[in-house]
Amino acid sequence: MEHRREVIVVPHTHWDREWYLPFQTFRMDLVDLVDDLLDLLERDPTYAHFQLDGQMAVVDDYLEIRPHNERRLRRLAAQGRLSMGPWYILMDEFLCSGETIVRNLQLGVERASAFAGAMPVGYLPDMFGHVAQMPQLLTQAGLDHAVVWRGVPRVIDHHSFDWEAPDGSVVRTEYLLDGYGNGANLPDDAKELVAQIDHFVENQRAFLPDGEPILWMNGTDHLRPAPWLGRVVAEANELTDRYAIRVGSLDEFLRLPARSDVPSWKGELRSGARANLLMGVASNRVDVKQAAAATERQLERLAEPLCALWLAPHEWPEAFFAEAWRLVIRNSAHDSICACSVDEVCDAVIHRFAEARHIAEGLTKRAVDALVSSMSAAGHVVVNPSARERSGLIEVRLPGHELVPGTQVLKRSGGNNTSEDITRADALILVQTALDNMPELHDAEMSIDSNGVLDIRLFYDPARQGQRYTGPVRTLVAEAARDAPDAPARLTIVTPPSQRCLAFAQSVPGFGWSMWTPGELPVSAVSVEQRGTRHVIIDNDRIRVEVDPHSGTFSINGKGPFGRLVDDGDCGDTYNYNPPLQDTVVDQPSSVAIRVLEQGPLRARVAVDATYQWPPHIEGQARRGETPVAVTTIIEVQVGTDLVRVTTEFDNPCRDHRLRAWFALPERATQSVAECAFATVERPLTAEGGPTERALATYPSRRFICAGGLTVVHEGLLEYELVDLDDDRQTAGSLALTLLRCTGVISRGPMPYRPLPAGPVTPTPGAQMPGRQVLRYAVLLGDDTDAAYVAADEAFTPLLSGFSEGGQNRGPSGSG
Repeated sequence: MEHRREVIVVPHTHWDREWYLPFQTFRMDLVDLVDDLLDLLERDPTYAHFQLDGQMAVVDDYLEIRPHNERRLRRLAAQGRLSMGPWYILMDEFLCSGETIVRNLQLGVERASAFAGAMPVGYLPDMFGHVAQMPQLLTQAGLDHAVVWRGVPRVIDHHSFDWEAPDGSVVRTEYLLDGYGNGANLPDDAKELVAQIDHFVENQRAFLPDGEPILWMNGTDHLRPAPWLGRVVAEANELTDRYAIRVGSLDEFLRLPARSDVPSWKGELRSGARANLLMGVASNRVDVKQAAAATERQLERLAEPLCALWLAPHEWPEAFFAEAWRLVIRNSAHDSICACSVDEVCDAVIHRFAEARHIAEGLTKRAVDALVSSMSAAGHVVVNPSARERSGLIEVRLPGHELVPGTQVLKRSGGNNTSEDITRADALILVQTALDNMPELHDAEMSIDSNGVLDIRLFYDPARQGQRYTGPVRTLVAEAARDAPDAPARLTIVTPPSQRCLAFAQSVPGFGWSMWTPGELPVSAVSVEQRGTRHVIIDNDRIRVEVDPHSGTFSINGKGPFGRLVDDGDCGDTYNYNPPLQDTVVDQPSSVAIRVLEQGPLRARVAVDATYQWPPHIEGQARRGETPVAVTTIIEVQVGTDLVRVTTEFDNPCRDHRLRAWFALPERATQSVAECAFATVERPLTAEGGPTERALATYPSRRFICAGGLTVVHEGLLEYELVDLDDDRQTAGSLALTLLRCTGVISRGPMPYRPLPAGPVTPTPGAQMPGRQVLRYAVLLGDDTDAAYVAADEAFTPLLSGFSEGGQNRGPSGSG
């Protein structure tokens, strides 16, 4: 008898924690599913195995509602009937940081260890492409197999291939030829099951040579287990001699004997050749991406390293960090961070990021306070959170109003604030409120003048935090109010003159500190030159930035123009950009005005107030009409740096559009280099598409893009494209950074750029991004990636500072 071809049936469910319904609504169905699954596994031994989607969040979410069933889950996992992990959640690999991916895997393995261990497979079934370093991350975690669907390029012509990371790490990778649900519709009939397998084999013959085992993924999105599985499999084996069908695990399938001469691929998987990549998720709901960038930066680059350096071991805030990371990891789920979900889900994601960021900000402050309080000398302490030595600007509060050498005044304050014509009873309320809510009050006086007016003076100094007043004024005022509540009183809050200033800190050691003292600037000052009322030039002796009074763009050392705003229509959805048939592209303002906000000498800031006439929305397939939109772009140059910082602000009144900033490249480019998880990736000018999605070379970046002699760093503006291609599409003349992409539905039906829907047709008014938008990026001449990493830190991870009272034992400068 001819050898039977093995078919491993892997029952599973792909569980989106939140998507077209909010988390709590989906969880009700999850609880029902797992309740039924436990009963099914316990009563039917032929249902040999079930895979809980490779993510431990499914288990934790269930157990929060059914904690009494933990023992049942443990027992079935120990028997090999349930597989869990290795991930905590199935994330999007491009829209969260590499560190978040690592913490996700760590948490998943840790939680799975309580349930007989994690599934030893890098299960990546529905991610919208895969980062280049994933094979290295998996091998370092002891996983030598991956399972993927989206992103596999056309050159791969076998169901299995070797996937190599930039460092040379390799994992054997199983390509899910028909997705993670090729066996989802399990019939209650053995003949039909055999027919389904025959049909799959015939359709995938090019990838499945004769005799090689077949992976039959019996599950899909939120699918409940079919209780007839064991019976139908047994009956099918009786009917056919072509297949040996059995219920098993993904790991069992991957451990079957395999051929060694399989194709190989090195680097990221971002092809749309056979499955849509849904690339527009990098640019929709930019508020979600900005929140992710700010939170991950606060955790990774500030809170954790600074707490590790300067908190005592017994003070390590393990529980706080665990909570912050759990929030961030849950947010990295592909439907969450991709924001291809209902507005309630996106709002919840932003809230969770805010909670995690608040924890990280609080822990950062504790670490800085701990360092500052250990200094031997009194004065301003500069803290460098980066590994390299850095110079840059800090904010300090200085006494008096006299100009201090080497500083730039931002705001002067101080003086007396007096409340006249009040009663003693009123004064008592004000005094009690001030003492309870103003910790910077450090002294008080009380007297009665010759006219019988109770005169109270409270001394307030923001520089003396921690020296809260503890004297008897509350009691004395209470006694005076009790004796004569309606008698006249006067309350004066006395604030010493002070000024909030910018100061330049020079050569602060990496992961270290130094004292700042006033003195002349060690670098050339920045200045603003105005020619007439409109022409403005900013110069710091390293770069010369000229603002164009007609277009509102700017140049650096004669290169440019940079920052040209181009607005076009988008009748796509949260997954994909799709232009209207009749588009109106607006790339010039109708008016421009320039204001100088700061003249220097440490920082110069110029506001470009431009008005654009954007069409308000798309009707049918046409974008028409005009709505005036006031856009303010603030261009900032600091001393001692080649970086130009840019902030674009406006209230968005329009729908169904995409706004991008264009940068003319100093040299025409043949490729771009962008940061991704723990690596940089070179990308061509074109992308690979297929029948399910039009190829667009709109790529994601973590923090920076380098191309054609230019670097752009950003905060959460993840999508870019090289544009202005020549006729042969061999070189590009400009880089376009997506600032905003506004659509109003999770998924549309057939459209030119994606012929099939990717989700439900559910309205998402929040994805139109109405209201105030604040978008930040920075520009640097040159395209060296080492300089780009430095620029990303300089632009968005500031030097920190605090004031020391002195008296301890730490020296004026040091590291670690």
